[in-house]
Amino acid sequence: MANIIITATNMSELIRNAFRDCLFKEGEDTANLVKVEGITSMFGLHPKRLEEKRELVTALLAELPEEFKEGYTFLNFCTTKDGKQWTGEHKVCEQLIVMAIGLELMEYCMPREMWAVLPGGVPYLIVK
Repeated sequence: MANIIITATNMSELIRNAFRDCLFKEGEDTANLVKVEGITSMFGLHPKRLEEKRELVTALLAELPEEFKEGYTFLNFCTTKDGKQWTGEHKVCEQLIVMAIGLELMEYCMPREMWAVLPGGVPYLIVK
């Protein structure tokens, strides 16, 4: 990880690859999965491979706007702290969120039942 430079242009690829690696392979024992409720789906992640992504996920979260340290809208999750858009795919945003929640580096500010009253009807998230 130490040799990887994170930019707005490579964040999506880094996230997709990391997330794919955290998913279970066919035939693997899922008894100790890390269960995470994403924005649209429930996910089960491989605990050891997820933990191996901690440094990368932490570095990726550091690229987000500072407002996420206090709680900020999912609507702004696709931009960096420098205001650059790093993805247009909500699926990739969700993949980073799921890994971060699974590693206890991020959480939703309010329960899912309250999302409808928030601007845009989407969750607010906080980076711990």
